[in-house]
Amino acid sequence: MWTDGACKGNPGVGGWGTLMRSEGREKELFGGEKDTTNNRMELQAVIEGLTALKRECDITLHVDSQYVMNGVTKWIKGWKRNGWKTGDKKPVKNKDLWMALDEQVARHQIEWVWVKGHAGDPGNEAADALANKGVDQVRRG
Repeated sequence: MWTDGACKGNPGVGGWGTLMRSEGREKELFGGEKDTTNNRMELQAVIEGLTALKRECDITLHVDSQYVMNGVTKWIKGWKRNGWKTGDKKPVKNKDLWMALDEQVARHQIEWVWVKGHAGDPGNEAADALANKGVDQVRRG
């Protein structure tokens, strides 16, 4: 699975995209929101991809967002332990999406892989194109 978010303005019109491949099959998901941030769209892309899976799966999940990668692999345990507060006692931004992501992550076995964005990874480039399709869909109304 490859995921990406896009935002035209930050905040602004945003889109998310998810590319899923398994056993020779491919599924593309995308969507967007009128007033959002890039970080929210990065999170939404992962949530949507994991939610689309109907049963527990072993997944290699590629993200180009350090925010998502660090949040899910390093920070979330502390946030939960601290009542969804950061180390300096401030509320976690995008708590609603982090909680939704945490719920979906618990359903699957996930290997998290960070990829550099816009660096030629075909799956990442496809997810980026889908995220931009989500932006275009919102702009068209």
